[in-house]
Amino acid sequence: MPTLQENNMHMTSTELTYSLSATSSSTEEGKITSRSNKLVFGATKDSELPSPAELLTGAFAACCLKNVERFSTFMKFSYDHAEITVTATRQDRPPMIHKISYDLVVYSNDAINTDLLLRNLQKFGTIYNTLNAVCEIEGGIRVCESEA
Repeated sequence: MPTLQENNMHMTSTELTYSLSATSSSTEEGKITSRSNKLVFGATKDSELPSPAELLTGAFAACCLKNVERFSTFMKFSYDHAEITVTATRQDRPPMIHKISYDLVVYSNDAINTDLLLRNLQKFGTIYNTLNAVCEIEGGIRVCESEA
C-alpha cells in the first residue's frame, strides 16, 4: 500500500499538504504532474482544453463526488452512481470566482438522509470549505431511483 509521501501528500500532526508540479510555455498547453499522473490544461489563448477556472470548478465537483462515496459508508447507503453539475460565476473586477451553484444527484434505491449528507459535505469537504471561505456556494442534493 502506498504511503502518504509516495502519493505526494505529507501529514503532520495537524496538517496534510499536497504537492505537484506544473509547466507551460507560450506555445504549448500546460501540464500538471501529480503522483504518476499528468493532466493537460489550456494555457494558450485559443485552447479547447479546460482552463484553470474550469479545473477549479472540476476540483469542487470531484470533492463533492468523493465525499458521496466517503459518507455512503458512514451513513450506510449504497448508490449506483452520482452526478454533479457545477456552474462557477466569475466577476471581472477583481477577476475571481464569486459564486458556485451546483446540483448533485445520487442514484440509489436506498433512503438517503440528504440533509445529513449535505451537512457532512459542507463540514468535511476540503475543496468545498476552501471555496466557501471566498465565495458564495449554493446547491443541493437530490436522490433519484437507480435503474439497476
